[in-house]
Amino acid sequence: MIKKIQVRQLRVGMYVSDFNAGWLNHPFVLNSMKITGDEQVQQVLASGVKELFIDTDRGLDITDAPTQVEAAVQTERQLESLAEAAKPAMPERQMSLAEEMSRAKNTFSEATRIIRGVMDDIRLGRQIEIGASKAVVEKIAGSVMRNGNAMQSMRRLKHIDDYTFLHSVSVCTMLTSFSKAVGLDVTTTHDVALGALLHDIGKMRVNLSVLNKPAKLSEAEFRHIKSHVVLGSDVLRQMSDVPKIAFEPLELHHERVDGSGYPNGLKGMEISQVGRMSAIVDVYDAITSERCYRGPIGPADGIRKLFEWSKFHFDPQLVQVFVKSVGIYPVGTLVRLESGRLGIVVEQRETNLLTPVVRVVFDAKRNYYISPEDVDLSKAMGAGGADRILGHESADKWKIDVPRFMQ
Repeated sequence: MIKKIQVRQLRVGMYVSDFNAGWLNHPFVLNSMKITGDEQVQQVLASGVKELFIDTDRGLDITDAPTQVEAAVQTERQLESLAEAAKPAMPERQMSLAEEMSRAKNTFSEATRIIRGVMDDIRLGRQIEIGASKAVVEKIAGSVMRNGNAMQSMRRLKHIDDYTFLHSVSVCTMLTSFSKAVGLDVTTTHDVALGALLHDIGKMRVNLSVLNKPAKLSEAEFRHIKSHVVLGSDVLRQMSDVPKIAFEPLELHHERVDGSGYPNGLKGMEISQVGRMSAIVDVYDAITSERCYRGPIGPADGIRKLFEWSKFHFDPQLVQVFVKSVGIYPVGTLVRLESGRLGIVVEQRETNLLTPVVRVVFDAKRNYYISPEDVDLSKAMGAGGADRILGHESADKWKIDVPRFMQ
């Protein structure tokens, strides 16, 4: 049986089935192992892991620990309560999804091209200009305000080979929406978005073989990768006309409210609000993206992981605002409907996080594809709705190519 325990409950003789640390560099080669010595326990304690999963069939048990299923049910209930308690924290749409999609696609492509050019210039030691970067973040902000679901859809079309560039654009997109959700003004939002677009530029000053290594990093390699924050800050300070707040996404996105982050191990309110927001967005995009060394988790699972980790590593109140801004079933989530059909969330509703627009593509009862149809779950029978989400599903399990149905 798989159970969830606090790290302080870890003992020699337990079998760890999952370190539950998708964004941490825990000290072991494998993500599951038998704990055979006290030094291993101390290594886990020192790693920043707060909760993990044990397999009681392969090691010692803790009788009162919740099972993995019980822990997941508790998280689901908390998220549903959050969804029902308040209006979603997302900008009001000014344009339909269909109308905004083409513009969003062009903007996402332009932003990717620009950040790729900036990073290439940094890698080659050339002079950096940020005028084009400022212009494109204004376009991103404009698209988010017209209909943020369109830019969110672009995130699902990312390709593993372009991760560094596309991650920068995705973080920029989500942090723009997040900034609006917490009430930052337009000028500040544009400045924060600029910092988000440039937050990983320091990676162009680290060894590319380490950056793209398709295996677990050694301790020395991880120290080298962590230097990208300081290196990026140095590069940004060489550029002219960079707003002060634009440094915060770059310098603070790896800090954690419990002090387990880097480079400075800041805690709590020592990290600015924008820094705490940046950490949330950076981790969410990283764990829901395909990497050279691991596959992604689904967007709904990413939200649930963030929600669980917010007890320790992230600002819980800001995580709640983030969840409201992207939904408990974010755009790109494969969901099972009460009718037995499977569909992909393509648009959030401003009025209710539990009733998004779903593009129905598969009949799970009969196990075959159906003609795609957009169903607005906020509408009643006869008005394009009359269905309900029962839960989210694994696209890999059903062999459904989600990006194919989102273009």
